[in-house]
Amino acid sequence: MIASLSGVLSSKTPQDAVISVQGVGYHLFIALSTYFTLPEINSAVQVFVSTHLRNDTIQLFGFSTTEEKQAFSLLTTISGVGPKLALSALSTLSVPDLCTAIETGDLETLGSIPGVGKKSASRIVLELKDKTNRIMIADSHKPSTAPMEPTSFLQEEAASALINLGYRAPEVKKAMNLATAKLDEGYELEDLIRTTLKELAKG
Repeated sequence: MIASLSGVLSSKTPQDAVISVQGVGYHLFIALSTYFTLPEINSAVQVFVSTHLRNDTIQLFGFSTTEEKQAFSLLTTISGVGPKLALSALSTLSVPDLCTAIETGDLETLGSIPGVGKKSASRIVLELKDKTNRIMIADSHKPSTAPMEPTSFLQEEAASALINLGYRAPEVKKAMNLATAKLDEGYELEDLIRTTLKELAKG
């Protein structure tokens, strides 16, 4: 079983990436949180990997941190929560926020994840409430040292990422307007996308 990959980043989108290792390209499905941390194309990269077998096809899921991989593994132990829904959870909520929502039984926050209804949110809390301590969260609240990008550029990047995920441009624009009104000044790209996803989930 593949636990991690170290190689060269051949391509990346908000949904997947290809990493070349000694001439072999590995296709990985990823969450937005991982996409944000990937380097430029043709740069060296390492990701942690979870391997799943579906209909005799091997699927690889990549993560930038062990915490994300652990959270993904826990989520996929729940009946009805498949790998893609688990990725959706990690795209919508940070690992600390996800753990807090589970521990406190915050069904509203869990329900903001696309594809998670009240019944699924309740099941996640019921089955994982006493297991989140297995996730070692390191440097989760460390302040970002990245330079601030112009707001218009961030919105264009966020819109592009969300449209690539399958959302329609008009609904993205509407949700993003609501999201920016809720964010503090100086927000980052990841904050904007996560908050917009929550607005999109509300319909």
